Amino acid sequence: MKKYLKHDEWCIIEEGFNPDFHKSSESIFSLGNGKMGQRANFEESYTGPTLQGNYVAGIYYPDKTRVGWWKNGYPEYFAKVLNAPNWVGIDVKIDDQPLDLYTCKTEQFKRVLNMREGYLERQFVATMDGDKKIEVSTRRFLSMADTETGAIRYSVKPLNFSGKIAFYPYINGNVKNEDANYDETFWNILEMEAHQGEAYLVSQTKKLDFRVGFGMKYSVSLNGELLGLPQEIVKKENWVGNRVETMVNQGDSLSIEKIAGVTSSLNYSPDELLKATKEVTDYGFNKGFDKLFEDHKKCWVEKWVHSDIRIKGDIEAQQGIRFNIFHLHQTYTGEDERLNVGPKGFTGEKYGGSTYWDTEAYCIPFFLSTAPAEVTRNLLIYRYKHLQKAIENGEKLGFKNGAALYPMVTMNGEECHNEWEITFEEIHRNGAIAFAIHNYIRHSGDQQYLVDYGLEVLVGISRFWSQRTTYSKNLNKYVILGVTGPNEYENNINNNWYTNRIAAWCLKYTMEAIDRVKALNPARYDEILAKTNFNSKEELSRWSDIVNNMHFPYDEDRQVFLQQDGFLDKEQRLATDLDPAERPINQYWSWDRILRSCFIKQADTLQGIYLFEEEFDMETIKRNFAFYEPRTVHESSLSPCVHSILAAKIGNIEKAYEMYLRTSRLDIDDYNHEAHEGLHITSMAGTWMSIVEGFGGKRVYDEKLFLSPVIPQQWEEYAFRITFKGNDLEVKVNASEIEIISHADNTIELSVFDKEVSIAPKQSSIVPLK
Repeated sequence: MKKYLKHDEWCIIEEGFNPDFHKSSESIFSLGNGKMGQRANFEESYTGPTLQGNYVAGIYYPDKTRVGWWKNGYPEYFAKVLNAPNWVGIDVKIDDQPLDLYTCKTEQFKRVLNMREGYLERQFVATMDGDKKIEVSTRRFLSMADTETGAIRYSVKPLNFSGKIAFYPYINGNVKNEDANYDETFWNILEMEAHQGEAYLVSQTKKLDFRVGFGMKYSVSLNGELLGLPQEIVKKENWVGNRVETMVNQGDSLSIEKIAGVTSSLNYSPDELLKATKEVTDYGFNKGFDKLFEDHKKCWVEKWVHSDIRIKGDIEAQQGIRFNIFHLHQTYTGEDERLNVGPKGFTGEKYGGSTYWDTEAYCIPFFLSTAPAEVTRNLLIYRYKHLQKAIENGEKLGFKNGAALYPMVTMNGEECHNEWEITFEEIHRNGAIAFAIHNYIRHSGDQQYLVDYGLEVLVGISRFWSQRTTYSKNLNKYVILGVTGPNEYENNINNNWYTNRIAAWCLKYTMEAIDRVKALNPARYDEILAKTNFNSKEELSRWSDIVNNMHFPYDEDRQVFLQQDGFLDKEQRLATDLDPAERPINQYWSWDRILRSCFIKQADTLQGIYLFEEEFDMETIKRNFAFYEPRTVHESSLSPCVHSILAAKIGNIEKAYEMYLRTSRLDIDDYNHEAHEGLHITSMAGTWMSIVEGFGGKRVYDEKLFLSPVIPQQWEEYAFRITFKGNDLEVKVNASEIEIISHADNTIELSVFDKEVSIAPKQSSIVPLK
């Protein structure tokens, strides 16, 4: 772990500059607003190790897959989130010497990510040649109110001399991706334009013809008074900007305010993109830094009202949960159904910025309870619009009759993952997409979604499971062979318990959904049957037979579900037996050694117990947790949250708290030594789940809300808000009682410790803590 950041309830604070930590800090201090985002790269030139990153939502590149061999059905490309042209740059020269924190002496360095108001700030003192000291302060943000606008305020004060200070604000199209398979660059620069005080650049992806426009306008002031300085236009290859220079006396402060406009062909006609970029840039510049920031802050206030979790008595835990919630909001706002939640968000290149099953399994529970229903609905519609592509993916692997296999990784519905064992084998992702439909409906009560969209998706998914399942005469059971479960430290196994379990559930739920749609809207039911060419008698008969006769590996002696056939043939060791110097094992062991071991990357069998918890008694949950958690190395960011939730369920609060700290501070403290690559955005939703579903005991069964809170001994009190069927509730928990406060206009019925509670509008109810 790297514990170099200060503890604070609302801020991430780095004091003192260490270049060895810089790439990790670039990730941790990242900014975003759902439409664009950027790593915390310095505005001024920096020649030390850095991962430059400036990203525009929905813009990607199909980088040709690079493998040593090819198999039928293999994806032709791996989608890359593109490092886009850099608009944050402001090079600085002091008496003609470039400011560069890698080469000059730096003192009093402080970097702050203010999560309450959504901005990044830096202060430092740098010593230049001739022992000239300057004090620098910066602030920047990506507007949540004006989502095509970013703003920077950058100030320099000479402390012990008077001299020339030059600013070079620019837009740089000479960018590349660190993870390019063939060291390609991915952009063409179509247009560059510069005038005094402004510059513009329009770029085009070399494939797919995405276009993005960047504009900047700026002003320079001395001690708060605007200056009318000469502005030199500077143009280089794929680089456009200005140069402005003036003499500054000791103790005076020279500031530049740079406003950027960023547009894309997702929202504008390519022919109108330069014009639109100029209009957006003009709008932001005329509005001004202070008014832009004021409106931006108001958006963050509203977001925190509905999603903040307050913890008293544990500043480390408080900082962790707010950090996770903050980055979730920066990544996805739910305003555009074409977008989704990338595993790294706007913080790095790894995983390509694509959509994984993480969205359905982890992010949807967060948005269901903290955002308007249409936010989650848009995530589901995203998958509905990809249904035909999922059917085509199935066809590539030999499936027929409308069988839909949703991709493990996608930008547009096509599979684009570059590891065969994931592409072909990790098919449990289909189940997560089906479960998300169920989860949305039981939380929102929106049965119409099932009628309009959901049933078609469920039929496609169930057809896949029906064809992927085979009947074993040896077992007299249905089996699913050659898979990888959520535990990716296993490949090509037979009868992964979780995969079999969720496959059977999908078939059963789809049959129930068919009956529900038939009752709700017979005409639409007939339309879907015709559209999907559904053979109700034959298909339903097979689905029912699979549900009733699926094989689920089980060990009678231990009375636990087995992760897969043959799991007990492995040498049974515990994670505590491992040499700490070899952790994480994925960075020290060969892949062969990992596959032969019993060690589990993330919740697998326990993932199924978490999803279908109501079907198991407490002793069953305890036995399986006691068997699997000690064998789990938690080397997936998605692992600690599920274990935290189940540990709280079985009363192991110490373990639940340990796992909560791990998931909430995974990136802040860099548990897995990979924060420099970007943050684990989708698992951040799991951190929220650890508190609300874990300690808060929130469950929804049969469209009814249940709470059964517990509290860690480290906390004096905690509180969260959730939305259920459009009703807003606040829950406060301390060592003696639970207070439930209604912010709704309707009476709310729920169960607390299996006791029925009714809360009138704007009223509250107090229940003793068990």
